[in-house]
Amino acid sequence: MKKRYLLWALALAFLLAAQDRLVIELTKEEERATIAVPDFRGAGDAQPLMNAFNATLFTDLQSSGQFRMAPKSMFPMQVPQRPEDFRQPAQSNTPSGGLWLTDWAGPPVAANYLTIGYTAVQNGQFVLYGWLYNTRQPDLANAQMLGKRYFGTVDEAGAKKVAHEFAAEILAGFGVKSMFGTKIYFVSDRSGNNEIWSMDPDGANQKRLTFLNSISIMPAVSPDGTKVAFTSYARGNPGIFILTTETGRRLPFLNQVAPLNATPDFTPDGKQILYASSASGYTQIYVANLDGGNLRRISTSRAIEVEPKVNPKTGTDIVFVSGRSGPQQIYKMNFDGANVERLTNGEGEASNPSWHPDGQAIAFSWTRGFATGNFNIFLMDVATRKFSQLTFGAGRNENPSWAPDGRHLVFMSTRRGTPQIFSMLLDGTQVQQLTTEGRNKTPVWGR
Repeated sequence: MKKRYLLWALALAFLLAAQDRLVIELTKEEERATIAVPDFRGAGDAQPLMNAFNATLFTDLQSSGQFRMAPKSMFPMQVPQRPEDFRQPAQSNTPSGGLWLTDWAGPPVAANYLTIGYTAVQNGQFVLYGWLYNTRQPDLANAQMLGKRYFGTVDEAGAKKVAHEFAAEILAGFGVKSMFGTKIYFVSDRSGNNEIWSMDPDGANQKRLTFLNSISIMPAVSPDGTKVAFTSYARGNPGIFILTTETGRRLPFLNQVAPLNATPDFTPDGKQILYASSASGYTQIYVANLDGGNLRRISTSRAIEVEPKVNPKTGTDIVFVSGRSGPQQIYKMNFDGANVERLTNGEGEASNPSWHPDGQAIAFSWTRGFATGNFNIFLMDVATRKFSQLTFGAGRNENPSWAPDGRHLVFMSTRRGTPQIFSMLLDGTQVQQLTTEGRNKTPVWGR
């Protein structure tokens, strides 16, 4: 189904549902430090929960894009569980079977870093004792980078929680934000209607947020993660709805009289909402307070203009989708509507812009490049217009949204048949499918 402009009809539910190197890059895999993450063991009642714990810790570190993961098949026979288990050999070149740092620093493991620890159930809590070591240091005192206790409930959720927390502190030591605690909001029809759902970054804890029994689409999350705005047909014509993310309580928003009010987005301070409205005849960009008051029109063209996104760093410029030059393209303008310029070059159709957290680049979907005619995910440096293509010949790929860490993207893809939600690193690697039930679209990543 070919994507067309956003109209004031039911089609809204389905519509928005020589290449230069881009300046935003991850460290190349061959240049990343290697970390060894042996399976931790649990004492007593903690042992049945260790599969969940170990899988979560390994996945969090692997998916961060910060490390190369040392293959577990290369690990020494003995794995220390606590600092007291280390045994320094009499001679520095004598192997210790895994009980000294050099056993992990040298081949075949060749790791720069090593995690060790164990878990137990104490006073009705799941307790993790976790350490991180720099294997290239000559002694334990200088090698230890992290040593801490973590507490959770005595169930799988508690084991995953402490694994997330341990991984987050490891990543923080390298200046990398963990995705733990963030949420992905998306549209799913698994309940029989298009409703807004939420889930964890790994696809766990998928929960329904709206119960409007109508068509609800295109969610946006406030900068502090406390509110979600979206387009819904619950009152007939598509309008803007706002809910709290914690309770699902609906907040008041006065929609101006129009056949269409849609595609909302929050300003960086969380005090205003931009959206598209057909109140003037053509669908144009407007801004209003969180209750719909103090309404002001921003764009003034005789073309359909939708999907406004405010630069999260400056708050002064907006990217949006417009048909003013023909097929829909990505444009940029000042917050007051001045200095309009086209970012994409006019080829094909472009839509779904999403600002990188640093405010210098956008991700978007485009029908040019490899697999021309089908939508794929691209990145663009806004200042230089250099772009890179991230998805190639794997169905239709749309609606990219940045994680708060600026290293991951979530997006919709039909590569497995039905529309589902996937995540990937910003270089297009480590693609993970997050949803499987129903048809799932238009994800947005929030705090």
